[in-house]
Amino acid sequence: MKFSVKMIDIANKGALLHTADARKIRVRDGDRVQIINEEAGKNAQAHVDTTGSLIEQGTIGIYRPLNPFLGVNEGEEVEVRCADRPRSLTHIRKKMDGGRLAKDEMLQVTRDIVDETLAPGEVTAFITASYINGLDMDETEYLTRAMVETGDSLQFGTRPIVDKHSIGGVPGNKISLLIVPIIAASGLKIPKTSSRAITGAGGTADLMEVVAPVAFPASEVQRMTEKVGGVIVWGGATNIAPADDRIITYEYPLKIDARGQMLASVMAKKMAVGANLVVIDIPVGRYTKVADVQEGRKMAREFMELGERLNMRVECALSYGESLVGHTIGPILEVQEALAVLEGKREPHSLIQKSLSLAGIALEMAGKAGPGQGFAVAEDLLRSGKALEKFRQIIEIQGGDPGVTADSLTPGEHQFVVRAPQDGYVIELHNRSLITIARTLGSPQDAGAGVVVHSKKGSRVRQGDPILTFYADRAWRLQSAIEAARTLMPVVVEGMILERLPSERWI
Repeated sequence: MKFSVKMIDIANKGALLHTADARKIRVRDGDRVQIINEEAGKNAQAHVDTTGSLIEQGTIGIYRPLNPFLGVNEGEEVEVRCADRPRSLTHIRKKMDGGRLAKDEMLQVTRDIVDETLAPGEVTAFITASYINGLDMDETEYLTRAMVETGDSLQFGTRPIVDKHSIGGVPGNKISLLIVPIIAASGLKIPKTSSRAITGAGGTADLMEVVAPVAFPASEVQRMTEKVGGVIVWGGATNIAPADDRIITYEYPLKIDARGQMLASVMAKKMAVGANLVVIDIPVGRYTKVADVQEGRKMAREFMELGERLNMRVECALSYGESLVGHTIGPILEVQEALAVLEGKREPHSLIQKSLSLAGIALEMAGKAGPGQGFAVAEDLLRSGKALEKFRQIIEIQGGDPGVTADSLTPGEHQFVVRAPQDGYVIELHNRSLITIARTLGSPQDAGAGVVVHSKKGSRVRQGDPILTFYADRAWRLQSAIEAARTLMPVVVEGMILERLPSERWI
């Protein structure tokens, strides 16, 4: 059946049909059609949406991401036919029934996710089936390799190539801003692709964007790494393991992170950038993704086994995850703190110790330090100013101002100080509440928004001492965060009344 084309600016590979036309070609919402541009000799499949009013009969709305595959112009004619379901749906159904996917089946599912052949509901079905029924190590390896095969990769002529990853769940975990320049300053290459915040208040890419652009194609990432030894870029712009970004999009509303998919997500990106030495940080604690040491050790074994299968050497570090790293949460605040350390400041200890420990592991793995000497070598690279100089080179090659300093960065103009209600010790600091407050303040979208934690767990405070300072770029966000903090109780000082019952007094 012939249709006149109308271009529609919607960001997926779909098409819009009038309800009456959809009935004629026997499709409905969620089905697929084959669209043929006979003039150009091109064709493409599209998911169908239907409407009774947005377009006229005899017209098909082509969503813009679909048009590169068709090459049609507004008003031109295309042939539209009912299309078959992709074979990958059979594999997804197999996983839903508890089956195990073979290598070629996993590749087909992954390719159809990347090509957007699968509808959002179908991708969600695969994610949910993997979450409920799990992926064994064979399936995890197949998914990892499929993620790499369906995206771009970096190819370096020399080895080793180093990379690191933190599992997440800890606020203020700005360690990549120290680890990457330390490792690059040693003469090693570390092409660090990072994520933006999903549920946190700032991913590493959000932080780095404070001082330099982070969106580059894979070829540019390789060029910059070859020149200065390291980069800190946003993985979502590189087309490296793009299936992972698609999967994360559909995991986010469900707040799930299937173990096999998480392992594949991390290792696919490391494999795709050419890394053969990888350090994995696994924070452990009540408010993290890994509740206890036993679970952390199990995850570490899985990472190391997957690394062996992929010809990558992996070492893991279980780190303390029940308190934020350093004292800041939010892009500008965290970059200020990291830059101050690179510039010579000797605090905060949690940020410095964790960064040097993980960088030291990488330096030992690469032979840049002897066994047990990695921390000292990393510390020397930091204290000598070599790491700061390397960070400035990274900022410059990514298009930022290498002259930026900690003092030149300014957080949000709207501020509020939370003070200790009485003398005592800080006995609880709730990570999730702090993240929620930072996001309410506007982080990471508002780079100046965030929280400074003046007194961490175990600190002695006197009545009136500052415990937290909130920063916001917009006054209404600050007010919302203050109201949220009264409910969330992010900090507990010894002896505080947590709740008053009854909540209303009768006179």
